[in-house]
Amino acid sequence: MIAAINGFALGGGCELALACHMRFASENAKLGLPEVGLGIIPGYGGTQRLPRIVGLGLALELITTGNMIDAQEALRIGLVNRVFPQAELIPACEKIAQTILSKGALAIGYALDAAIRGIETDLTQGLEREAGHFGLLAATHDMHEGLKAFLEKRKPNFTGA
Repeated sequence: MIAAINGFALGGGCELALACHMRFASENAKLGLPEVGLGIIPGYGGTQRLPRIVGLGLALELITTGNMIDAQEALRIGLVNRVFPQAELIPACEKIAQTILSKGALAIGYALDAAIRGIETDLTQGLEREAGHFGLLAATHDMHEGLKAFLEKRKPNFTGA
């Protein structure tokens, strides 16, 4: 999932963006978790996802102050992947999505699973998951098609099998 953040992403909007695999912002984006100013805490994953993305210290600062940050600061701390001019945000996100869609769907799914679930475990378990997924993919039509296309210097025709 790709979040295209254009304008304010505060509270639930920021938490929705945090739940995405990648986050891209326009230059005018503002992000934050202001819930403590209302006497509550971020309740849709903000206290869990933000520390995993930007680190505990920065996350605690943003969560406990309720401060809002701009797109450049979000980029600096790793909260967003890239910042685009407002008019280029959606086309850029669509281009990134099309690039991902042009790859093998099975490989994308297993890569996401290995990275996301692997980071929740220790390195040994993460490497075991990765090796298992690699082994499963080695027996697929898509892997053979990808290698064949590479050798023939053409785009692969992935089928998801």
